[in-house]
Amino acid sequence: MALLAGLNATAQTGHLTFKGVPIDGTLNEFVSKLKQKGFTQIKKEQGIAILEGDFASFKGCTVAVYEHESGLVNRVGVMFPEKDTWSLLYNDYSKLKEMLTQKYGKPSEETEEFQSYTTPRDDNSRMYEVQMDRCKYICDFTTDNGVVELRIEHNSVISCFVVLIYVDAENEAKVQSSAIDDL
Repeated sequence: MALLAGLNATAQTGHLTFKGVPIDGTLNEFVSKLKQKGFTQIKKEQGIAILEGDFASFKGCTVAVYEHESGLVNRVGVMFPEKDTWSLLYNDYSKLKEMLTQKYGKPSEETEEFQSYTTPRDDNSRMYEVQMDRCKYICDFTTDNGVVELRIEHNSVISCFVVLIYVDAENEAKVQSSAIDDL
């Protein structure tokens, strides 16, 4: 979830959508719309709502919706089901990347590499590199309405998964403007 804190977007007009729902409004309003789309709310605390449901033909995804203290929903993250082999993990990443490319065009930024001294040569060694935080598979799709970021992530050595992050440009600009006003 901390991944979402560092992602910036520039101000544009209109809102990025998630499951056809504009990323806008209050947390309660946005969550209510996702419930209508079949998601189940698991918990809500301190400006974050966690839901579960199916997304982009993947069963059992976890969705985090973030509301800034200003009351605006500005980010949505999707954690896809955990995988225990590199081939399954990379398959999810590749499938999503292909679908995102069909929708948004070529990625605006892309890094796909292992950052280890030696090149991992098999499934087990690639998965080990993911668990040791030496796998950087990230691609960004920048649109007029925001940024969609796809990445391979891990939770220590316990779990490895693909994450998709939507950042709405209009509300992110409002959040940043509010922060600048504080200075």
